[in-house]
Amino acid sequence: MNDIQQEITPLTSEDFFIILNHPNADFDYPIHCHPEYEINVVMKTSGTRVVGDSEEYFGDLDIVMTGPNVPHVWKSDLVNNHVITIQFSSDLLNYQMISKRLFAPIRQLLVDSMQGLQFYGADAERIKDEIIELTRMQGFQTATKFLNILNALAHASRRKLVSNMYESENLVTSSKSRRISKACRYIEENISRKVSLSDVARLVNMSDSAFSHFFKKKTGISFITYINNLRVAKACDLLASTSLSASEICYDCGFNNKSNFIRIFTKRKNMTPIEYRNHISQLLIKY
Repeated sequence: MNDIQQEITPLTSEDFFIILNHPNADFDYPIHCHPEYEINVVMKTSGTRVVGDSEEYFGDLDIVMTGPNVPHVWKSDLVNNHVITIQFSSDLLNYQMISKRLFAPIRQLLVDSMQGLQFYGADAERIKDEIIELTRMQGFQTATKFLNILNALAHASRRKLVSNMYESENLVTSSKSRRISKACRYIEENISRKVSLSDVARLVNMSDSAFSHFFKKKTGISFITYINNLRVAKACDLLASTSLSASEICYDCGFNNKSNFIRIFTKRKNMTPIEYRNHISQLLIKY
């Protein structure tokens, strides 16, 4: 997505978060992304929303959280749209406080937001009221209210993943298992080359069989599925953001041959790599 606008947000290193309240917003900004997390509350309007590779209609209340560098845009032909936006640093996931067990649901929320998260129903109504209340507050109490909002989002039962561009199941940042976290960091760092089960099992001092069962139990997916999902996610990013050929992307993502790459990609995304690139290009042209 070379043509995506890179937004420079007003967030500074001194800010825990910022909140922007626009009672009469114009949806005149093109599809864009930025390094910060973002929570958008869009009210009293309707139109079309793009998050990652997803294009959907939205109605009177639309609450969506997006992770760092996830492309997004809202479009509407209506006027007097009310939009409240909260932005906060991508460093939050690395804060020492957030690493504590108490914050595990919020850590998972931050990971899942890489796909975009839409909140709806009664949860959306409650979260909207909390965010509107935050716009009227000042001082230290805004920090505790902000954390309460993140906690409410993390525990919301009425939510869904919006985009398939970046698979949150690829990421296990919030795992309580040090062995799983260590293994997955190694996999992510070496995804462009061959990564064997034996290599990773030795890394965490386990036998191949024991590690295979342990990995499936802790992540919910098999080791090879995890590897393939991570490679497909990287391929999606390269197809969207570069002009590299499918063959080049195949090997950059660690696949051993092009036919295997196309087969696994098509099974995961329900379209070939070239069809996926064309889909992203059409979204750019449209928005």
